Amino acid sequence: MSDYRRWYVEGGTYFLTLVAKNRRQILTTDHGREFLRNGIATVRESFPFEIVANILLPDHWHLVMQLPPGDRDYSIRIKRIKTEFTRQWLDSGHAEVAVSDSQKSKGERGVWQPRFWEHTIQDEDDLQQCCDYIHWNPVKHELADRVQDWPWSSFHRFVKAGQYEIDWGGTIP
Repeated sequence: MSDYRRWYVEGGTYFLTLVAKNRRQILTTDHGREFLRNGIATVRESFPFEIVANILLPDHWHLVMQLPPGDRDYSIRIKRIKTEFTRQWLDSGHAEVAVSDSQKSKGERGVWQPRFWEHTIQDEDDLQQCCDYIHWNPVKHELADRVQDWPWSSFHRFVKAGQYEIDWGGTIP
């Protein structure tokens, strides 16, 4: 059995990736975006956090999450966001993917892949690299020709704040 060890830093900043079960392209649908937005808002009421950067792609979500001082539990936030999304997804009649008996026994459903990937941000350079990676992702996956063309990205907020030029990342050659 795998032994997952996560690094928890009080007030830390984390680069996280959540993936839809079987990489189903559900996240950028109207309901997917709505349910994720609702889940984030609901979880923030009990467990505050800031989304520094994020990108929503059809089958996965990258985000950089900043926790408040003295708090280090990003896992509960991710678990609850996934739970809220799943509840809304299933309540609205959307299908889920079959899960194993082992996953069922743990209460897992067939909407998200189990677990998530995480990286603890070390410093400002690391943060910038993670934000660049996030914002470049739709071009990397050939979902957009230019970073600015992808609508579900914090890139547009970064441009308004002067952190990127609108043509950052250029175009696909």
